[in-house]
Amino acid sequence: MPDLAPPHGATILVVDDDADIRDLIVGQLQQENYRLLGAANLAELRRYLKEEPIDLIVLDLNLPDGDGLSLCRELRADGSDVQIIMVTARGSAIDRVLGLELGADDYLTKPFEPRELLVRIRNLLRRGRHDPAPRTATMRYAQFGPWRLDLQQRRLIAPDDRLVMLSSAEFRLLNRFLEEPNVVLARETLLPERRATAAFDRSIDLQVSRLRQKLAAIPGGDELILTVRGEGYVLASGVAYS
Repeated sequence: MPDLAPPHGATILVVDDDADIRDLIVGQLQQENYRLLGAANLAELRRYLKEEPIDLIVLDLNLPDGDGLSLCRELRADGSDVQIIMVTARGSAIDRVLGLELGADDYLTKPFEPRELLVRIRNLLRRGRHDPAPRTATMRYAQFGPWRLDLQQRRLIAPDDRLVMLSSAEFRLLNRFLEEPNVVLARETLLPERRATAAFDRSIDLQVSRLRQKLAAIPGGDELILTVRGEGYVLASGVAYS
């Protein structure tokens, strides 16, 4: 597919084996000054990633030559930080959590409102432009409660040096809590890219629940993340970096 917008905008790759859906999404995004590319399968997606600087992928999960979930896992394992919005007919909360844990930045269920996709793309691209420099550039560990978080290896370290691995979604969520300890964070603040639907998105609560279960594996970890009814969640601990 030829470029459909000037190259100075963000480059978005739309991956869907249904040409009508793919062209519909591309058509909806044309007015936003993005550089738009389209792919019908994983092979084309991989080719574009080798040849083009892609900022964001709108990724359908069911593709003729593989599963988008596996592709997402592969990209994160290779260290890719390209932003990914999964688009699929699989609508259960468990499916959404699985997609986010494998490294997706957001998740949309078909059918969806075109405006909602546009808002989520804007939020993700804005977040990517304005995120502060990562703390890992100068700091390795964040100590909170009985845990240490290895900011480079993205894993929890217990007092006895036992390691607990975190999914990409769990690490992002915990990192967000660590940025503002002892502050009540609304659900839309925890996941700003889904601000428009956070009030109704139960997958956020599932992610918090799974993170809590890992933190509760040692004494003193079960009361680190508290629920503030009607307001959100809070990390009830100080944080020290080293």
